[in-house]
Amino acid sequence: MLTGSDLLAKVKDLGDASKSELVRSCGYVSTKKDGSERLNFTAFYEALLEAKGLSLGGDGASRGKGGRKLSYVATVQGNGNLLIGKAYTALLDLKPGDEFEIKLGRKQIRLIPAGSTEDEEE
Repeated sequence: MLTGSDLLAKVKDLGDASKSELVRSCGYVSTKKDGSERLNFTAFYEALLEAKGLSLGGDGASRGKGGRKLSYVATVQGNGNLLIGKAYTALLDLKPGDEFEIKLGRKQIRLIPAGSTEDEEE
């Protein structure tokens, strides 16, 4: 059974294949007692979600309400904005209107709550 990037690559390669063909080609097949084949759609879709960065199980400690596991990686968007996201601000108990001082270093950005010292934030 394919997982991770191998699974994503195979699904992309198969393109317009039927759902049954996708499941079968990715190895999510078992044999019933009578010898017939059983396609494991649930296991396939769970593996596909996991490969795309979503998880259906676990403790939930590092998740937002949507169930996506936090990656602690932010990507600059096409318009140049750097979006942190609600799940991270919720972990820090930040509220609308909270202000931060922006400190730029070599290849890094630090956000320091306005009115505090850097030593308090470690």
